[in-house]
Amino acid sequence: MKTVEIIGYRRANLGKTDSQRLRDEGNVPCVLYGGDNQVHFHSPMILFRDLVYTQEAKFVHVNIEGEECQAILQEVQFHPVSEVILHADFLRVSEDRKIKMSIPVRLVGQAPGVAKGGTLVRKRASLKVYGFPKDMPDHIDVEVSGLDFHHAVKIGDMNIEGLEFLDPHQATIAAVEVPRAAKLAADEAAAAPAAGAADAKKAEAPKKEAPKKEEGKK
Repeated sequence: MKTVEIIGYRRANLGKTDSQRLRDEGNVPCVLYGGDNQVHFHSPMILFRDLVYTQEAKFVHVNIEGEECQAILQEVQFHPVSEVILHADFLRVSEDRKIKMSIPVRLVGQAPGVAKGGTLVRKRASLKVYGFPKDMPDHIDVEVSGLDFHHAVKIGDMNIEGLEFLDPHQATIAAVEVPRAAKLAADEAAAAPAAGAADAKKAEAPKKEAPKKEEGKK
């Protein structure tokens, strides 16, 4: 897995006013967890570009005024409108301790159901895994070449040596679904022969004679 370097500077003040000032100056307020104590720092927002806006998981080399460590981005908060990064949490990692990470999914292969008019739908953009840092991939390939209509790849189908998948085993990663228009057309086509057979049977049925009126008695 690739590593991104984040250079940080310790924060003297931790109030909301100071946090907003840092954001206005193009910095991200951050916290480094793990170890003996937490470290509050800030880092230039431009350094987060290759860490946050990517389709790959990455380790982080954190350098806070000369104190360095290996870490992962544990959580990042965005502004709901501008999508500016508001805050970032980092977690120290060591090679001898297992960690939890969300690894992006990459769908590979050609699904037969798509060639027949179906749509390949990605249900999960990433998968939660547990393992040692050395076993963490930058992405997880999910093979879809065996998917026909209404078929799916589930978490329980995945198996990567050294990793434990933390999502529910029955959860779907990707599936081939039939478009609504195609499904309606197929339903109509299936209903047409049945309707035709019913009409034919109705036409062949013998007509019932109307009951004769009884002549009045003299």
